[in-house]
Amino acid sequence: MRLTAATLDAPDAGELAAFYLRLLPGWAVRRGETGPDWVHIRPPGGGTGLSFQTEPGYVRPVWPGRPDRQRMMVHLDIEVDDLAAETARAVAEGARLAEYQPQDAVRVLLDPAGHPFCLYVDQDPTAGTEAQ
Repeated sequence: MRLTAATLDAPDAGELAAFYLRLLPGWAVRRGETGPDWVHIRPPGGGTGLSFQTEPGYVRPVWPGRPDRQRMMVHLDIEVDDLAAETARAVAEGARLAEYQPQDAVRVLLDPAGHPFCLYVDQDPTAGTEAQ
């Protein structure tokens, strides 16, 4: 068993996929995995990708969540080397900085469909590596 993608609903799958293609350098549309209501993108060299599905009844989530509004169901965490530069680039590509920022080393942004995603700098570059 292998996870191949996380899928995000949107009012327009193609528009949201185009945003993430601009945001994630080197990612590309997977051949044969696109249509009017569906787009699948993959990182260079393969691996788990992102899919986007047009949902006519899509309701934008709010973040942070409120009991009377559509809440986020998932968010993406994207590691970056330069938080300020990549935040500015994400905003230039169509993201919006969220009003509430809970951590200093993380920036919460909203993609064009309103999905929250986080840019962060790894504070411990040795985390997750095995001892030699």
